[in-house]
Amino acid sequence: MVDLTLLWKAPQVNPVNRKARSIPGFNPFNLYGRVFTFSWFGFFVAFWSCLLVRLVAGPACDRFGPRYTFAGCLLAGAIPTALAGAVTNVRGLLALRFFVGILGGSFVPCQVWSTGFFDKNIVGTANAFTGGFGNAGGGITYFLMPAIFDSLVYNQGLTPHVAWRVSFIVPFIVITVVAIGMLIFCPDTPTGKWSGRHLAVQQNLANHGITGAVVDVPGEFTDKQSHSQGSESPVTDSGQGEKLGFEATSKRTDSVDHEAQIGEQQMLDTARGEVVQKPSFKEALPVIFSLQTLVTCGCYFCSFGAELAINSILGSYYLKNFKQLGQSGSGRWAAMFGLLNVAFRPAGGILGDIVYRYTNVWGKKYLIHGLAIITGAFLIAIGLLDSHDKSTMFGLVAGMSFFLDAGNGANFALVPHVHPHANGIVSGCTGAFGNLGGIVFAIIFRYNNKDYGKVFWIIGVMTIAINLALSWIRPIPKGQIGGR
Repeated sequence: MVDLTLLWKAPQVNPVNRKARSIPGFNPFNLYGRVFTFSWFGFFVAFWSCLLVRLVAGPACDRFGPRYTFAGCLLAGAIPTALAGAVTNVRGLLALRFFVGILGGSFVPCQVWSTGFFDKNIVGTANAFTGGFGNAGGGITYFLMPAIFDSLVYNQGLTPHVAWRVSFIVPFIVITVVAIGMLIFCPDTPTGKWSGRHLAVQQNLANHGITGAVVDVPGEFTDKQSHSQGSESPVTDSGQGEKLGFEATSKRTDSVDHEAQIGEQQMLDTARGEVVQKPSFKEALPVIFSLQTLVTCGCYFCSFGAELAINSILGSYYLKNFKQLGQSGSGRWAAMFGLLNVAFRPAGGILGDIVYRYTNVWGKKYLIHGLAIITGAFLIAIGLLDSHDKSTMFGLVAGMSFFLDAGNGANFALVPHVHPHANGIVSGCTGAFGNLGGIVFAIIFRYNNKDYGKVFWIIGVMTIAINLALSWIRPIPKGQIGGR
């Protein structure tokens, strides 16, 4: 039976990395609830994405921490948002679009920060809710910005020419307040500062009587297991990173309130493989080009890429097939597609955690592929039918949206398991490939003019083919420590 009190009461935490094992989403006074709230709301106010910024944001999260990266993306994107009203020519518009695109990079630290606070049993749900609520910002924007514009015109007496320029001050204020809020009210990690994450994990192990030098200080970027046994003093091996030693008591100390009870081997695996390392370019390459990273990238290319491309043309598709809706009516119905993220993306993360609870990481991976294949079938059906009946069209799009958005959520339920010591890099690559998919699918739409149905079934075929091609790959590298 579901315990609803977990939504607000203090969660149990992993005794080693202090990650929560439930999500107190309705309790912003709790540390984990506060980070969860700022994580999804920060992404909510910065929905639009940019491929390049996501690629950079991933390694930045591993190096500087996701909180500072998140706030940096928001503040850097807020300034050009405020200047939108000053644009007077095409060059200015293009420059504005480029710099506002920095806001899109906020998705990556959103997911990395959330991953850092919620343990493997619940991380899929946490990531899916923060991503889903944030993605809904795109749908809300369809309604909110016109409402602000109308208020300025009809209540404040501004001319339309001035009102649309002034309206951009509102998102600037909201984004800036959220960015400053996350810097003031939230920490980098459950154990404190980003720079002290290794020492905190080491000390937590010692407090639980576990001996051995098992945590690498940044400098070594590896999945390989340490075979050291017994207590060691700190030693330095130039070029190979530094092994942290500690004093262990050989017995468990009294557990901190709300600590989950896990085995010593699981604690060791968490410390050895799940503490994020500061990457160099050479050390990041094996992660970027691993088959496991390819799986999350390829699946997100299909799911989030399709979402972006469909979002951009759905209003026009509805207007083409249902002229009686008019421009405004078509836009409102199209906005529903984005708003469905609020419910459907979290559903994918929840399903991923449930499947993981009863199976293992393979279960999460096959869930992603299963959702993608069903999504592809819906896309093919929409394209081939090209229905002019509103009930049929809206029903098919809603059904497709469920499996598409759930696939996005399920994908980032798997990402925390893949190279967990390099979560920022994997998240950044995966998020960037989602944008790449949006670009590719948008180009296909562009070169097929208004034959939207044809492009729908093309995307459906590509989605099924890509997922079947990736289905044989192991979800995590053989021999990986942690993330299991």
